[in-house]
Amino acid sequence: MDPRGFWGRSASSWLCGLLLLAACLGFYSNVFRLIPGRRQIEESRSSTEGRPLQGQQESLPSSQDGLRVVPQGMLLETKQCSERDCPPDTCRVPEVPRMVYPKAQLLQPARADVLVMTPWFAPVIWDGVFDSAILDAQFENTTVGLTVFAIRKYVVFLELFLQTAEKHFMVGHKVTYYVFTDRPGDVPRVPLGEGRQVVVLEVRNYSRWQDVSMHRMEMISNFSRQRFLHEVDYLVCVDVDMRLRDHVGVEILSPLFGTLHPGFYGAARAAFTYERRPQSQAHIPRDEGDFYYAGGFLGGSAAEVLRLTSACHRAMVVDRAHGIEAVWHDESHLNRYLLDHKPTKVLSPQYLWDEQLLGWPAVVKKLRYVTGSSGTDDGLA
Repeated sequence: MDPRGFWGRSASSWLCGLLLLAACLGFYSNVFRLIPGRRQIEESRSSTEGRPLQGQQESLPSSQDGLRVVPQGMLLETKQCSERDCPPDTCRVPEVPRMVYPKAQLLQPARADVLVMTPWFAPVIWDGVFDSAILDAQFENTTVGLTVFAIRKYVVFLELFLQTAEKHFMVGHKVTYYVFTDRPGDVPRVPLGEGRQVVVLEVRNYSRWQDVSMHRMEMISNFSRQRFLHEVDYLVCVDVDMRLRDHVGVEILSPLFGTLHPGFYGAARAAFTYERRPQSQAHIPRDEGDFYYAGGFLGGSAAEVLRLTSACHRAMVVDRAHGIEAVWHDESHLNRYLLDHKPTKVLSPQYLWDEQLLGWPAVVKKLRYVTGSSGTDDGLA
């Protein structure tokens, strides 16, 4: 056999084999590069080879919808987000310190004589169903705003209101009293505790008390955008011609809460004085309605109060354009709103009570916010 012929044929076979092997390797390499995530990892590694990761965010591949893809191989090298670096979570459950208190008895409810939970799982706050010490620890760093309207003659109620609020309202917490008034010079100076202040907001007056009532939603909405959202966590809106008689604390706080009207808490739905005219934005049909809420005590987070007051104001503007005034003004619109936007907490009537008219029934263990000791006419002279 001729060696040259043998080696020539052998070399040709080896060469063909090598070319075939190279082709196969190239084919499989391309296939592997098509596997989701693998191509991004390889490209990322090649683009960051020999360079620090910091400042290379723009080199990370992105999907078609703009979502940035972080290669798995880089996860261990990225800086872990510490608890301090993470953005605040408003829904986060707060940590409470070690405390000693009686165990709740699962088979012995604190109150069996009243409704303590709505059908949509919102608690109804009665005396005896909460522990103030636990709640105070949960809301330790909370700032609360309290709004009152002292228009014209109603400024005479401010001193008693502020004095009793300092004694009973959110004691130990940061509180800002927002006083809406047309008489800023008549706002009394009342000694305040640490972390508490009075902010006077000058507004115009109106000839009718009904107009003052109707414009409360508008004014709270406007000032919520301007400052309340930036100054407080929660906003509580109450009538000024009242006084605090017992503790009113953080047990009332919730994203959105309303208060059961003391005149209707035991009444049937048909007896509620909702706005019944279909032409009104506050209209509630006779076969609808959960509770009848009082316009003199409501609140929630600053953001939710802004939504509530803005919606009620818009509804009143529509009614006014059609020549309609709801039967109970802003309270009618409040009830319509809380029917559509279920409150996350409902306050029992012990938070808004008139002992002269209603006495003191056994079901109401404590009277917390009650009518003042002196009266005035509705003329707002």
